[in-house]
Amino acid sequence: MSATSRLLVSACVVVGGACGGDDGDGDGDDVDAGLGDIVEPGEPGAADVRIDVRADTARVAISPLVYGINGGADLARDRPQVVRAGGNRLTAYNWENNASNAGEDYCNQNDGLLGGPGTPPANAFRGLLDDARARGTAAILTLPIIDVVAADHDDLGDGGQGPPACVGDVQSSGGDYLTTRFRQNVARKGAPFATTPDMNDGAVYQDEAVDFVRRTWGDVRVLFSLDNEPDLWSSTHPRVHPSPVTYAELVERTTRFAAAAKDAWPEAETLGFVSYGFAGFMNLQGATDAGGRPFIPFFLDELRAAETTAGRRLVDYLDLHWYPEARGDGVRISDVDSAQGAAARVQAPRSLWDPTYEEDSWIVNDVLRAPIALIPGLRADIAAHYPGTRLSFTEWNFGGGDHVSGAIATADVLGVFGREQVDAATIWLLRSPARERYTLAGLRVYTNYDGNGATFGETSIQATSSDLTRVTAYASDVGLGARQKIVLVNKHDAPLTAAVRIAAPRTIAAAATFVLDGDAATIDPAGEISPAATNAFLVTLPASSVTVIDAF
Repeated sequence: MSATSRLLVSACVVVGGACGGDDGDGDGDDVDAGLGDIVEPGEPGAADVRIDVRADTARVAISPLVYGINGGADLARDRPQVVRAGGNRLTAYNWENNASNAGEDYCNQNDGLLGGPGTPPANAFRGLLDDARARGTAAILTLPIIDVVAADHDDLGDGGQGPPACVGDVQSSGGDYLTTRFRQNVARKGAPFATTPDMNDGAVYQDEAVDFVRRTWGDVRVLFSLDNEPDLWSSTHPRVHPSPVTYAELVERTTRFAAAAKDAWPEAETLGFVSYGFAGFMNLQGATDAGGRPFIPFFLDELRAAETTAGRRLVDYLDLHWYPEARGDGVRISDVDSAQGAAARVQAPRSLWDPTYEEDSWIVNDVLRAPIALIPGLRADIAAHYPGTRLSFTEWNFGGGDHVSGAIATADVLGVFGREQVDAATIWLLRSPARERYTLAGLRVYTNYDGNGATFGETSIQATSSDLTRVTAYASDVGLGARQKIVLVNKHDAPLTAAVRIAAPRTIAAAATFVLDGDAATIDPAGEISPAATNAFLVTLPASSVTVIDAF
């Protein structure tokens, strides 16, 4: 993170809340209030924590694309608004015949896990694109920008049903394996696109892939991710990219493939550089040409120059992955299920925005020696180096998927993403869906909290808590003041009483409540509550829980 970012972050502090209003990126997404007269709330009485909500303050649009996932959800129940096809498998994915290379994840082999012989082109994307069309949601697809993609499916030919056998490292095929087991991956075809790709021309064209998707699913909102975690290619895919990526190389690949994609489908949105984590943000995991320059400002500067040369924007989103390095009980929170791990996990979302919070991690202790405040810092970099760039996190997870602390962290993060105007985000499940039941429940807090499709809302409004250590709060407005929805995250291991005061352009008669707690990974109706004073409520928050208040 740049020094400029750190200075701007320090100027953006609101005690118990966040910086509201214009996000400063020049994209014009702030919401004009136009609410009329506000009914000021009364005092509901003594409570453990005070929550103040104002429908006329910090009004910003929430992107529905923050409520996304990478797969594994029950789509009818969890209702993600965007699904991403991503991960290491896509780096050497051949969209023409659906071969892919597993890299270090599994034997460095080519196989048909994403669709074996005889499956139609782009089979890895078909299910999520068809679902996006049916539900009116969006899809994120991955375009390889590496030099080669897999040529064959060296497995049992099971069409991708179940795990393939470990059939062997492609390198064992001989010294010429890059030509015998792979095909050249080319940004531009330089010739008319075919309706059906030619599998015998020795190359795979990514602009033709984009055109294929456009022709087949052109009515779907599709975003194209420019590969996956290139800062780790030499570790995850040493057979196809043995040397660590450099600053110059990644910018050149990104702009070349992005320009080809935009030519094939001008309306499509692109995401780069799809970094794996903080060391990648800083210097591409120690790139040889870093020269002491932080990578993100460099990348944004280069994209801005590329737009000037091309006469159009090539990359729409600065896309990053965020798996927290925060520790509990001395262990990274994604890897620990102890009480200490849970306590650290529920506080860790504050590192996304809070310039007063210092987590226990190597990032804070050894590198920054200061709070992370990630999103404000990234926003500052965008404003300084390439205004108008959107921000996305296409992989993230705070761990604890089968513990209530996982639901608390997930609901907290999604609240932050909406309030801080993140433009897209997709959860990556670290375990099987059954062991991520609380993570998925945390998503439903915003996408389907009543089991009948009730959502959080499209406009974030101010919600402040008097005690961020114990309770965080997020609020939305529906229909220009007609309804307010509030999410209260109780991170404390005991019940608390919250005094909730809502300044709104109406007198609120009652509110329905829904609770997610440690009893089960479900969000259950908890009854209606009546105001204790004008637009003011006393709400009991169960220990370690998430409460949704629907004020109608």
